Amino acid sequence: MEITIKGIEQEPHKQNISHLSQLFFEDVTVNWEEQKKGDLIVQFQLETMPSVVATATLEERSTGVKKEVLFSYPEFGKHDRELGMKLEKRVINHVYLSVLKQYTGMEQSWGILTGIRPTKLMHQMLRAGMARDEIHQELKEIYLVSEEKIALLERIVTRQLAVVPDLYELDRAVSIYIGIPFCPTKCAYCTFPAYAINGKNGSVESFLAGLHYEIEETGKWLREQEIPVTTVYFGGGTPTSITAEEMDALYEKMYESFPNMSMVRELTVEAGRPDTITPEKIAVLKKWNVDRISINPQSFENDTLKAIGRHHSVEETVEKYHLARSLGLNNINMDLIIGLPGEGTKEMEHTLKATEKLMPESLTVHTLSFKRASTMTKNKEKYKVASREEIARMMEMTSHWTDKQGYEPYYLYRQKNILGNLENVGYAFPEKESIYNIMIMEECQTIIGLGCGAASKFVEPGTGKITRFANPKDPHSYNERFEHYTQEKIKKLTELFGV
Repeated sequence: MEITIKGIEQEPHKQNISHLSQLFFEDVTVNWEEQKKGDLIVQFQLETMPSVVATATLEERSTGVKKEVLFSYPEFGKHDRELGMKLEKRVINHVYLSVLKQYTGMEQSWGILTGIRPTKLMHQMLRAGMARDEIHQELKEIYLVSEEKIALLERIVTRQLAVVPDLYELDRAVSIYIGIPFCPTKCAYCTFPAYAINGKNGSVESFLAGLHYEIEETGKWLREQEIPVTTVYFGGGTPTSITAEEMDALYEKMYESFPNMSMVRELTVEAGRPDTITPEKIAVLKKWNVDRISINPQSFENDTLKAIGRHHSVEETVEKYHLARSLGLNNINMDLIIGLPGEGTKEMEHTLKATEKLMPESLTVHTLSFKRASTMTKNKEKYKVASREEIARMMEMTSHWTDKQGYEPYYLYRQKNILGNLENVGYAFPEKESIYNIMIMEECQTIIGLGCGAASKFVEPGTGKITRFANPKDPHSYNERFEHYTQEKIKKLTELFGV
């Protein structure tokens, strides 16, 4: 499919139109040169005074069939009265999505929301003083979000504020992400910093020396400035890829360095690969009061695990889950992925039945996303995935199942190139939610990233303005310059907190 767009000049609007086009057509080219003749030609007209009004007229070149939509930004909602880029973006996206819906007959339950944090938008509206019914109306009539998704957002935001009642008041505290960039092997869908632990991408020993330095220097700054830590999250990679002795020394350094670890609300360690879990490592987790871990099956189909390069079996996942339980870990998360190659509703039903035998305290349900740098994306022809309709049915099955089991949705995010234009949802039993996941998704406080591939997200107290700073992604580069990156972060933190 080739679409020629006329009447749009500004680059941000062009990017949005390209994203919306991809929701309707899997293989689409968008042209901005008026002389080019696409399969579809869409002409925009935009007026910004006295109100923002847009018209999109679509013509199918081969048949002459025409569709037209006009939309004027209505005067309700208290959070944004300015006639500027934001309002233009909304009306342009509104008419473009609407005209493509008319042409294709396809529904888009998330409407014009192409960003990854729909819940953040609802939080912003609440903080601006909008009533729930005003928010509902605006999401439905301007953003074109379906009733079902609005209800999901309301349910999640309500749960988040119950879990973290002071969510809007934590901007002078921080959370900390610690990245361990090693895994036994790299999965086909993965784009995280994850290097084979026995590979040639820099030694584990050198990396850990740099990480100890980062923890010590960052902790010293936090103590001196009396900045509290809300949560600490070990991710990667797979943090349990390193030895039990290395884990023990790392956590000891954390407790020595960070201020008031007894006041940290949550300490999570991803043990995502079951093939990295041992009794010795669980003992270390218990010793240092780790209160939440992840053991991630992704699927309960051995053929699928083999196809995506997981290199562990379903049986090993179950075995390590029971091992963790028997040794006293009582807050376990599991990740499942909808739409893995070769899987449909039958396989999803089997995975849910297997999960029901274990009943982890929380469950994160991902919809497969073809991330640009992943092996799966680079070799799409090798990985056959379910249709948009079947993916939607699998998501619906999961939603019904979690409701039946007593799980509550508590965080949500979306990704580009996600199958079926759906979402990823975190579910948990009450009081077992991950506070870190809420912090990272709602962007209410600074997240300091330590370790290889860790990205810091600086949220300015008072304004919410976000800036980012990333450590090197590969261990070799990290090992060479960890001191420089640590001091640069501390300099930025000093500016951010005005100390």
